[in-house]
Formats: sequence, C-alpha cells, structure tokens
Amino acid sequence: MNTSKFLAAFGVAILLVAGASAQAFAGTSMGQDTAMSGTMHGRFGGPVYDGAPALGVTAALVEVGGGAANYSTASALVGMLGKPTVDAEVAKLSKQYGADAVTLWLKTFDFAVDDSLKIATDAGIKLPPPLPLTGKAFAEALVKAGTDSQGNFQIEFLLDKAVSHNIHVQVMNDIDAQPGLGKRADLQYHQISNQAFYDVAQALGLTSVKLAPVH
Repeated sequence: MNTSKFLAAFGVAILLVAGASAQAFAGTSMGQDTAMSGTMHGRFGGPVYDGAPALGVTAALVEVGGGAANYSTASALVGMLGKPTVDAEVAKLSKQYGADAVTLWLKTFDFAVDDSLKIATDAGIKLPPPLPLTGKAFAEALVKAGTDSQGNFQIEFLLDKAVSHNIHVQVMNDIDAQPGLGKRADLQYHQISNQAFYDVAQALGLTSVKLAPVH
C-alpha cells in the first residue's frame, strides 16, 4: 500500500441498523435522509447538519493538502499527525478491510473532493481565507467537528459541516453513478472513513470519541 496516498483527497443505502451487514446494504436501492426519534439522519447514519458550512475550516484543509488543483489528504494528514502515525494507520486499515477495499476507498475519496469543489464552484461558492489551523490541533478540530451528540464520529456529519448537507448528498449520488465506483464504494467510503477518523481520535488521546455503527 502506498502510504503517500493515505486518505487521498477529502468525502447506498439507508440508515444502517443493528445487525445489518455491508453485503446487504450494497444491494439496497439508494436511500434518502431518514427521520429517527424526531431527528433527521443521513443515509449512512449520523445526524444531518443543515447549518451553514464551515468554509474557513474547509479552506484550511484544502490549503494544507496542497491547494484545490493538487489536493492530497495524504499531505494534510502527514502534516497534522506525522508520517509514523499515518503509516501505521494505512497498515491497520489494509489488514482490517483488505488492500482492495482500501484502494477503492482512496479512489472514492479522490473523487469526492474533486466533485465537491466542482459542485461548489459551479454554484458560485468561493472559499474564504483559511482559518489558521495546523498540526494536531487541526486534526483534533476535524474529529470534534464530526463527533455527534452521542459521541460517535460520523463522517457524514463532518462532510455536512465541511461543504453543506446538500453538496454532500449530491457527491454521494455522483459516487453511486460514477463508473468504477458505485454504491458499494459509497458505503465503503463511509465505513472506512468512520474507522479511520475514530483511530485518529484515539491517537490524539480523544478517547471519549466512539466508533460509529457504520464501520
């Protein structure tokens, strides 16, 4: 596994319920947001965030990752966490999910960031100056932004906050329709992202953060 591609580029099914398997989800028709106990949840779990996106944080992430034209979450994560931590996480995820699944996850993450920026640009949205976030403090801010009121890190919650819920949903739809990706890749994108950021939280000492059911 090429560690220089770790988490390359930052973002079907209905809400995953206890006991449902990834295999079953891969065959479901695409779901929408789901009301649960009076709260809207995304198709892969986690509460929907429908407020204004934190574009200053998003701009900081794009900048630390090399800029919009050459963005690499690999560079961003190494800068935040250090290469040894990143190398260890790549090895751990590859063993847990298999090298092919991790490779597809990385490919999906590449597509998700490119697509998010394209959608935002087409909508006339411009990123503001980046907030001065660097190093482990930046990684900690991302983990906390994606942690829901139950203490679970949810990549859906983070992506809603990063680019808005509507853009996040459009990106998921585009992943589903993209040749070479599709619904299984979309599911794995959320599963592995939840696991990866949970692992990052533990490495940062944020031990109260819980692992989301979709992982």
